[in-house]
Amino acid sequence: MVGLAMAGINRSAAQLLATIVGNKKVGQYHQILISVGELVSQCKPGNFVAISVGGPNSKMVLRRAFAISRTTTSPQFGGAIELIVAPHGNGSTWLCGLAEGEQIDITLPLGTAFGIPTTNVNALLVGGGYGSAPLFGLAEVLKERGCRVDMLLGASTAAKIYAPLEGKRSVNSLRIFTEDGSMGETGRITAPIPQLVSELQIDVIYSCGPMAMLKAISEILSGGDVVHQCAVEEAMACGIGICMTCVLPVKDPSGKISNLRSCIDGPVMDGASIQWDLVGKTVVL
Repeated sequence: MVGLAMAGINRSAAQLLATIVGNKKVGQYHQILISVGELVSQCKPGNFVAISVGGPNSKMVLRRAFAISRTTTSPQFGGAIELIVAPHGNGSTWLCGLAEGEQIDITLPLGTAFGIPTTNVNALLVGGGYGSAPLFGLAEVLKERGCRVDMLLGASTAAKIYAPLEGKRSVNSLRIFTEDGSMGETGRITAPIPQLVSELQIDVIYSCGPMAMLKAISEILSGGDVVHQCAVEEAMACGIGICMTCVLPVKDPSGKISNLRSCIDGPVMDGASIQWDLVGKTVVL
């Protein structure tokens, strides 16, 4: 079993007015850079942020949660975080429309980060759509630790694959799968996992993406020794563990099932402990 050092939860979180220092359109997505000063040192792969959207007169009272893609530090604007945002709803569309120099009300870093191996291991990173963005920063951390890092990126079509060239630069090998065959290999991203686990002697899989993909990976690994750390994509309302809208049924080592909060007990969770067949169902405890 791989030894993993898990991060503390929200102990370094702060709410602040932060400045947008970059907003670049990359395919269907926006790469948004936000200056957060010294707080950048507390932001780890897997953490997320909660942003107040819509401006001071907005009727959108709930914050929106976005995964931190990576962190950076420069003489120009100090410590900054990068978000990859798809302008789907009103909140994300508003955020994508902000110009450099505008300020946002942001709380960060939130949630559990990916556990980083305490020894050199073979890691497979699996990302679906723009949910793969946090894996690029994670790949850099793992490579610095001396791990071998291989990556799978997948989506329904080529337009939904985020930054494939960047992924290729970050890892030892990269394979891309699209369901319609418009980029890379045709098929589902989970198809090559059993073979790769065996051939590359994978110790740990890190995954980000749709819940159906995370479930499929967990089923493939069931009964084996490969650790599966997945960043779940349950919808969050408050982002800080109060509202209880993002709960998932999780089994502890004693066999007891509890409804844990994705925002504070996650978003990174042990895929083997999540009761996937109960997700979305009422669980009476």
